[in-house]
This record gives sequence, C-alpha cells and structure tokens, in this order.
Amino acid sequence: MTSHSLQNSIVHDLKLAPEGHLKIDWVEAHMPVLNRIRQQFEQEQPFAGLKVTICLHLEAKTAYLAKVVQAGGAQVTITGSNPLSTQDDVCAALVEDGVTVLAKYNPDPEEFKNLQIKALETKPDLIIDDGGDLVTLLQSERPDLISTIRGGAEETTTGIIRLKALEKEGQLHFPMVAVNDAYCKYLFDNRYGTGQSAFDGIIRTTNLVVAGSTVVVVGYGWCGKGVAMRAKGLGANVVVTEVDPIKAVEAHMDGFHVLPMVEAAKLGDFFITVTGNKAVITGEHFDVMKDGAVLCNAGHFDVEVSKPELAKRSESIRTVRRNIEEYRFKDGRKMYLLAEGRLVNLAAADGHPAEIMDTTFALQALGLKYVNDRYNELGKAVINVPYEIDEQVARFKLDSLGIQIDTLTEDQKIYLDSWNA
Repeated sequence: MTSHSLQNSIVHDLKLAPEGHLKIDWVEAHMPVLNRIRQQFEQEQPFAGLKVTICLHLEAKTAYLAKVVQAGGAQVTITGSNPLSTQDDVCAALVEDGVTVLAKYNPDPEEFKNLQIKALETKPDLIIDDGGDLVTLLQSERPDLISTIRGGAEETTTGIIRLKALEKEGQLHFPMVAVNDAYCKYLFDNRYGTGQSAFDGIIRTTNLVVAGSTVVVVGYGWCGKGVAMRAKGLGANVVVTEVDPIKAVEAHMDGFHVLPMVEAAKLGDFFITVTGNKAVITGEHFDVMKDGAVLCNAGHFDVEVSKPELAKRSESIRTVRRNIEEYRFKDGRKMYLLAEGRLVNLAAADGHPAEIMDTTFALQALGLKYVNDRYNELGKAVINVPYEIDEQVARFKLDSLGIQIDTLTEDQKIYLDSWNA
C-alpha cells in the first residue's frame, strides 16, 4: 500500500482486502495472456510517469487489468462503471496494491457520479472507459479536465455509439480506441462471455429452472447470439425479437423463433434484453405477459426494461430475494425484475469468465499502449484496434492453450495477392 493510494482512495472498508486479494489471485492464475503482457510492460515501462484513470465494472478481473497497467509504470486510479457491480473487497485489495480506488458498492446516484468525477480530477494522461461514462462527464460537466488527456480505449457497444455521436458533432477531443469492435472482443467476450455470465446471474439469483421454459432474447447482436445459444443449450425454447431484418433472418436460420415483441411477450418466462437501446420492453408488453415473468437486462444501462411503466402498473413493489424486485400488478399478476434492470451478469453475478476477459483486457492494455505511442497522429476520432493487435492477442491465447496452427507458404501468399493466378 502506498501513502498516495491510501490517502486518496474512497472505499467501503479496507479490512475487506484479504478476501479481495484471493479473488484477484484466482483470476490472475486464469489470465495467461494478460500475464504475458504484464511481463512485457514490466520490462518496457510504456506508461512510465503517466496517470491512467480506469472506469470499468470493478471486480477481480478489472482489478488485475489495473495492476497490469500499473506494472507498465502508470499511476492508476480506478472507479466503477456500475453501482451494483463494484465489489468492496476487491477495492480494498487494490488500495493495498497501490492503486487509487474511488468506488463503493451501491452508492446513491449523486455519490456514484461524484466518485467518477474525482477519478477524472486526478488529471489523467490516458483513460479506459465503459459506456462512455468518463467522456460524457468530461463533455457535459468537466471540460476543464480535458486538456491533459492524450486518448483512451472504450469497452462497450454503448460507449462506441456515444463516442461516434460526439465525433460526428466535432465534440470528441482525443482519440479513443474502439475495443468493442475488435474481433477478439465481440467474437468471444460479447458472445461467449455474455451468454454464460447472463445465465450465471439469472440462475444464481432466481434458483429457477431454465430447461423447458421460454426465453425471449431481445436483440440479436453478438451478445444476443451468445444469450440465445446458451439458453438453447440449457434446454429452453428460445424466441428472438429484432428490429434489424438481416439479424432477424440470421436468428431464424440459427433455429430460433422470431416474433414481434408484443407477441413474444405473451410467451416468455424469462426476458433478457441485449440491445443497448431504451424502452425495448414497455407497458404494452407488460400488459400481456404471464404471471411470474422474470425480466432482466444484459445491456449497459438500466433503461431497456421500462421501470417507470412497470411501477405505474403495480400496486406494490417489494424485494423478495437479493436482487429480485417483485412488481405486483393491479390485476394480481406478478413480474420479477432482476438487479434493478442493471447488467444482470455483473450486478447479480461475477461477470464474464476470467478466460474470456483475459483476451478483452489484453486488447485494452495493448490498445492503451497504441494510443499513447501515437496519440499525436491519430486525430480526435474513434479508431479501430489495429488488426496486428487483434492477431497478437489471438496468438498469445493459442500459445496459452498449447494450440498450434498452420502458416501460409510464400507461394500461397503470392496466389492470394494475385488477380490472374
């Protein structure tokens, strides 16, 4: 523990650190790609003398990313991107490891925002963001803190949408790497990570059987594909709703029923939203749902299930289990909302598996180094993760698994590059 991290951190209880260290040690043992990058960073010190502020779901895997960036020479400050996903024991352990932590589990909305602002008040050179939270705060409330920032990396689809909107309006002030759009992010994290972790949260929280039920997956992007695949594997009947005709055809050809939401609402036992949009389940859908329907969200913000319309139809609201709110409607039906409509896989579970986040956070670490190395030439734009970094992460992953693959011969390369071969 450094005096700086101790004096400047705001956490719930430092006495929780031993349990947090055990969690971080566990994920470190299952994140070989990040371990390899950490060794490189320790030797190269790419962030020597720099300040890095991280805003992510603050649990053990994120904590280890912070330690990897710290190993590269950075003074790291970290804050949470969701009030219900912060784990207080992990926060305490990070403080002992010399990271400044500004986060608590379940702060009120004003305190939550103030902790994020305090993280920005460290005047970072680089940021790692989730959902565009830090960039939005800089733009809307603290533009005075923008000048020191060289650039950063963004984790999610929602964040990239917000960043591209800022870029389109000429309001993005530094380069941001779109980590979510890298192959090793959406193919593995969004699909296999969200698919498994969403059901981790649902099953852990409800203790209900999925087999034989009808699961309605709202949205068929990469996250929706993963959720639908896992629901099918657990024995559910899967219905997909979509607004994109191409994705709807894809869902149909993947073997799922495709229906409008108002029709799917009549059938579902479990509803899982993964759209990144607001109000995708609303009053007209609640009106036709079965008694006992379970509602949850695996998108970034708690706006996909319309909580105001849910409350409007209810004569009573009570917590019936941890992370389950029962809405009793005036006609006697009951709806169950998990984790306040926030990310069910993080607010009600531990998030994606460590092996999945190993590759995602490897992209974050290497993407941050890429921005720092080239920020003067990248412009004020949302930029893709270079393919070379994507490929490097995949090769590190294969090495960790003991898997070897073929390589093209020189003759094959010439053939592929020729138009008249």
